[in-house]
Amino acid sequence: MAFATVAAVARQHHMGCLGVLVAFALILAMGTWAAVGLISLAATLVVAALVGWAADMVVPGKLPGGWIGAILAGLIGGFIGSLLFKALGIHDPGFSLFGVDLLPAFIGALIVVVAVELYTTRRPLA
Repeated sequence: MAFATVAAVARQHHMGCLGVLVAFALILAMGTWAAVGLISLAATLVVAALVGWAADMVVPGKLPGGWIGAILAGLIGGFIGSLLFKALGIHDPGFSLFGVDLLPAFIGALIVVVAVELYTTRRPLA
C-alpha cells in the first residue's frame, strides 16, 4: 500500500513539473512574439520615415514636424499609394522592405507632401 502512495505522489510531482514547463514555454513564446512584433513595427517606422524624408527632399519646401512628419508622410503615403496602384490596376514591381512596398509608398508620400506644402504655404492675399 505504501508503494502505491509513493507512486501516486511521484506522478503528481511530475505533472506539476510538466505544468510549470508548459507555462514557462507559453510565456517564452508570447515574449518572443511580442519582441518580434516590436522589432517589425520599429523597422516599418524607419522605412516609412526614410520614404517620407525622400519625398520631402524631392518636393520644394520643408515638411512640418521633422521626423514625425516624415514618418506620417511615409505611413499615410504608403496607404494612399497602395490604394492608388490598386485602383489603377498597376502591379507593384516588388520592391519591398520590411513589409513596405517602396514605389507605391514613395508616390503616395509625394502626394501627401505636395498636399501639405500646398496647405501650409502662405501666399499673399493681393
